Amino acid sequence: MLTIYFQALLVILSMGFVTWLYSVKRHNVNSVDSLWSLMFLAAAIVYLVSAAEITSRNLIIISLVSLWSIRLSVHLMVRNWNHDEDHRYQTIRANNEPNFALKSIYIVFGLQGLLAWIISIPLLFALQNTGGFQWIDGFALGLWTLGFYFEAISDWQLRHFKKNPANKGRVLDTGLWRYSRHPNYFGEFCIWWSFYLFAIPSGGWWTIYAPILMTFLLLKVSGVVMMEKTITQRRPEYQRYIDSTNAFFPGTPHPERHLTLKEE
Repeated sequence: MLTIYFQALLVILSMGFVTWLYSVKRHNVNSVDSLWSLMFLAAAIVYLVSAAEITSRNLIIISLVSLWSIRLSVHLMVRNWNHDEDHRYQTIRANNEPNFALKSIYIVFGLQGLLAWIISIPLLFALQNTGGFQWIDGFALGLWTLGFYFEAISDWQLRHFKKNPANKGRVLDTGLWRYSRHPNYFGEFCIWWSFYLFAIPSGGWWTIYAPILMTFLLLKVSGVVMMEKTITQRRPEYQRYIDSTNAFFPGTPHPERHLTLKEE
């Protein structure tokens, strides 16, 4: 298994290198966002084709990975198309000049590739398993379905909201966004814990560090904290949304919740 695992790393880093070349040409590293989920799909394919036997269970798992990966990648690609470099990357660029174009191969693309490889390990155990369905797979499938619903629907709701000029200067606080300030991140959380559940029947219980790491990234690094770090300084009205709505796990809004808020 270790050899297969490192083969996936080589594939992921190769993808990162090619995308890095593209980013240097465009002077914009936004492409790493749409590459992120495809790295996991590439790793999953390596794990699947290396399995001793491809079972119906494995085909279902690779289908779930593919559906999640491609949808997220396309969503981010469309969102970033013909847009300036995201403010997160502009800050990283400013802090690492001169020669950020060269440094970004490891600061941005290499780092994300390494993280994707580490987090992908439950998929290795899930897709190397040649056994049949077990009761825990039902829980995993249910959790994946919940996560995909939250992630896909909340992304669609936000995209639809921003396309309407009448919503300029407002924040989306309806639909799934009524119950969580980051329902898409909650969906991602569910999906990665479901992949971990799929890994347990083949002895991958110890890979629990992978979904824990993903949860930490969503909550403390590239997700909730980063998105809201300076948001109240830039748009004080957003504080009302913070005070009335759960940050991550969905919950009933507080009664004093305001219906109209200024955009983040």
